[in-house]
Amino acid sequence: MKALYFASIRERVGRGEEEITPPATVGTVAELIAWLAEKDEAYAHAFADRKTIRAAIDRRHARLDAPLGSAREIAFFPPMTGG
Repeated sequence: MKALYFASIRERVGRGEEEITPPATVGTVAELIAWLAEKDEAYAHAFADRKTIRAAIDRRHARLDAPLGSAREIAFFPPMTGG
């Protein structure tokens, strides 16, 4: 699956996208975030405040408890504001 990182998450992770292969035990967005946070310190920092993480599965906004299913792409970004 392709993981896309935007804004502050991208800055902290140090890349805009990557191919990931989470284990079969990772079934939701929240579980994927936890798995990514274990990769290294940069990911742990990027995903430290889970309340501020937004996600989209295959370009549709998704809650943290949303199942990944057969997703081909997941995007992570901070909350958006207008202005």
